Amino acid sequence: MTEAIFPQIRIMPARFLFPETAERLLNAICKVGVVRRMVLNGPRLPATVTEGPGRGLPNPHPGRKVIHVSGEEFELQVQVGTIILELENADAIPTIRQMCDEVFQNFSYTLQEGKFMKSQMTVSDYAKYGVLEDERMLGMADPKAKGSRCPIIIQGTK
Repeated sequence: MTEAIFPQIRIMPARFLFPETAERLLNAICKVGVVRRMVLNGPRLPATVTEGPGRGLPNPHPGRKVIHVSGEEFELQVQVGTIILELENADAIPTIRQMCDEVFQNFSYTLQEGKFMKSQMTVSDYAKYGVLEDERMLGMADPKAKGSRCPIIIQGTK
């Protein structure tokens, strides 16, 4: 049995994205309808101050907002610096590049094609999670997360 190979792209803006900009880009990309899964990378935005004299107090960072992507709400827990997408097919990459050009008018970005997410389960993954019902969850867990954090999985084919 052959394993399906899905193309992956990485969008790297020249600066961190505001929540509104990230929301606008992600919604535009989701309208294409070929995204299997996506990962937002960047520095963590903790809900409470973790160090210093204000330790334990709420962290009022303007980047920690709830965004609406593809009809679902997500609280941004990172300052978006990189977006990794796994697509159903590579035909949509020029369309995604055009959407990035429209959203990132005031600054540059880089769009790379390659392999950025896990595609096979390792022994460590099996020890941590057991057998995964949905292969799209592979590599989506944050190893530093305390508690459960839901990654962004776009509803589509399994």
